[in-house]
Amino acid sequence: MLKCILTLMALSFFNALLQADELKLGAKAPAVKSIDDRGNPVHLGNALSEGTVLVFFYPKAMTPGCTKQACSLRDGWDELQKREVTIYGVSSDTAKTQAEFREKHSLPFTLIADTDKSVAKAFGKGRWSRQAYLFKDGVLVWRDLSAATSGQMADVVKALDEIESAD
Repeated sequence: MLKCILTLMALSFFNALLQADELKLGAKAPAVKSIDDRGNPVHLGNALSEGTVLVFFYPKAMTPGCTKQACSLRDGWDELQKREVTIYGVSSDTAKTQAEFREKHSLPFTLIADTDKSVAKAFGKGRWSRQAYLFKDGVLVWRDLSAATSGQMADVVKALDEIESAD
């Protein structure tokens, strides 16, 4: 029994070491690099520094919930373009899988292949889950730590409305 308790304590300790601090509202965009679904480098610190940018995380391309989440944003693409929102989707899938996912579902935004989990770690994510973050001129202005599947677009629009009315 004592051995089990010590093992669990050790696992908890090492898990805590592996997790970065959670990204808080008002935080600057993390300066992290990865590759997109075309294999091109993406410097998120630069990409998030101007205008309004949505970064959404999903556990795995091609799965039902993640497909609903991404397609919700695809279906709201025109509205988000009117509001000049740039979108990046992030999962730990390879660039090839991300490209297949984008192609299969006609996703008009960039997908990031975070195979080394550096992007997730920079956002303070300890495990893959649905989350969404809005940045305005490089500053985190909204986050959803338990993002919806088919309701992702509605949540983002509501957040944008609140941000715009506060300006």
